[in-house]
Amino acid sequence: MITSSQNSKIKSVRALLGRAKERREANAFVIEGVRLVEEAETRRVAGRFRFVLYDESINERGKSQVERLKSRGIDVEEVSQSLMQSLSDTEASQGVLAVINNSQFPIPDSLHFVLILDQIRDPGNLGTLLRTAAATGIQAVFLPPETTDAFAPKVVRSGMGAHFQVPIHSMTWEEIREQIRDLQVFLADMEGQSCWETDLRQPLVLIIGSEAEGASEEARTLATQKISIPMSGNVESLNAGVAGSVLMYEVMRQRLNV
Repeated sequence: MITSSQNSKIKSVRALLGRAKERREANAFVIEGVRLVEEAETRRVAGRFRFVLYDESINERGKSQVERLKSRGIDVEEVSQSLMQSLSDTEASQGVLAVINNSQFPIPDSLHFVLILDQIRDPGNLGTLLRTAAATGIQAVFLPPETTDAFAPKVVRSGMGAHFQVPIHSMTWEEIREQIRDLQVFLADMEGQSCWETDLRQPLVLIIGSEAEGASEEARTLATQKISIPMSGNVESLNAGVAGSVLMYEVMRQRLNV
């Protein structure tokens, strides 16, 4: 059992939880909780586990999970409960976490539904958007500069397994432009045409900008059309997580009704 905070695995987890630079350099990130570890196991990414840590508070479902991972030759170690709680990014640890290799899913050759998240800095919003992207059939998510790290602990937690389903790639605007050169680009904007009156069945890119700052100049230059969400009452705007989710589902709705 690991009991020392100076253990190399404990130090590695702390570094990965704390800094985006560490995650980039190590090409790894941390997942926490029974459900996320289970998602990683069942989504055919088990080979990406570097190691798993658990403590005695883990529930029966988690215990079974730990035994399965051990049987597959994955490095699994028990840690003291107090040490696990000190590592946990939540108030109450679920008793298990894992370090995962960040081996990105490849971008599909033929793109028809892409999401660009521009200057989204709130981890909860970013995680919500990634989760919705997985649910609505987004083929790839591109993150330009100034968007928060998609593999930060709060983003991974709120994404609820989206990181194991959708290609998520940080890119420069030049790289993004090259990837989407044959697609129509729709920018979410309050002054745009209603999404209900816009044909979203064609191959497209959807750009969601920051609620606080709006879309960047690079995003506006890239866009071929602006679209908006009809709203009643005196509501000025929706937050990025909600607005992006509504628009992704509108694309899905139109395509299913073809």
